[in-house]
Amino acid sequence: MTPSGKRQPQAWTHESLQREVDALKDEPGAMLPILHAIQDRCGYIPEAAVPIIAETLRHTRAEVHGIISFYHHFRSHPVGSHVVQVCRAEACQSVGSRQLEAHVKQQLGVDYHQTSRDNEFTLEPVYCLGNCACGPSIRVDDEIHGRVTAEKFDRLVDRLTTSILEVQ
Repeated sequence: MTPSGKRQPQAWTHESLQREVDALKDEPGAMLPILHAIQDRCGYIPEAAVPIIAETLRHTRAEVHGIISFYHHFRSHPVGSHVVQVCRAEACQSVGSRQLEAHVKQQLGVDYHQTSRDNEFTLEPVYCLGNCACGPSIRVDDEIHGRVTAEKFDRLVDRLTTSILEVQ
């Protein structure tokens, strides 16, 4: 676990990926549970997992890729220490999420689906966090924050980067 309580991704090997697949291959609708398990373990779904999943479940590699790319939750590349998601739904837009989005991008120095140079933050869009009454909302890792202003976001980033530095 990291200081923020986030599970630390583990290194993967062909054998560890195969074990994740084998543990769930007999479940009904095994594809999604397998993809979630691999992403939980690694922080993303490595390209090397695709042929293992395809062969084990008797699907094509294209089918596995199609599922990974269809669901926005799945990642095919490593992410930063913290994943920041900015709500882009209409309710949040109506109370300033577009301005917040611009500020977040500027502060982190990234666009959506990118990771900051220091590998601390990955920025992703999300289309509803279920926190509509408290918009604009963001999620950082697994924690939702409502009524986020530029100043509140900056304080949150400062707190997260300070806790990282204290551990090092």
